[in-house]
Amino acid sequence: MIADAAVLALNDDDIAELLVSRTPEAHRLATWILRDPIAAEDAVQEAALAAWDARKKLRHSDNPTGWFNTIVVNVCRDELRRRSRRQTPRPPFGSAIGDSPERLAVRDEIGRAIARLTADEQLVIGLRFGRDLTVPQIAAQTRLPEGTVKSRLHHSLEHLRSALAAERRVEESGR
Repeated sequence: MIADAAVLALNDDDIAELLVSRTPEAHRLATWILRDPIAAEDAVQEAALAAWDARKKLRHSDNPTGWFNTIVVNVCRDELRRRSRRQTPRPPFGSAIGDSPERLAVRDEIGRAIARLTADEQLVIGLRFGRDLTVPQIAAQTRLPEGTVKSRLHHSLEHLRSALAAERRVEESGR
C-alpha cells in the first residue's frame, strides 16, 4: 500500500494501487454522507474514474489519500445537490442486525432530519460525526477555510436541532 508521507513520483500502477486500496474507506465515507450504500458505490466508482482521469495532478502529491478523499467528498456533495433539486426522498440509515425497534426509530428520525438540511450542511455533519474528522481535516477534505467549516458546523447543528424538533412535532401530531 502507498504511504501518504513523502510520495514524490507516482506512476499509473501506483495510482491504480492507491485507488483499489482506498475503495473500502471511500465507500464508508460515501455511505455516511449519502446514507445509502448503493448510491455510495456509484459515488466511489465515479470518484475513482475522476481520480484516474486527473491522475497527472497527483503524480507529485505528498498526500494521495487526502487527494482521493477530496474527490469522493466532492462527488458526494454533487449527488446531494442533485437530490435536493429532484426533491428525491433520501433513504434512512441502514439498520444493523440486533438493533432494537426504538433504536431504529431514532435512527430513522435522525435520517429524516438530516435529509432536511442543505447538501453542504449534510456534508459537514457527515464528515464530522459520521467519519469523526476534525475541523482541520474537514477543511482539507472540502478545501474550505477552517473558520468556514466551524461556522457551517455550528449552523448545521442548529438546523439539525430544528429539523429534529419538526420531525418530533410531525410524529406527535400523527399519533
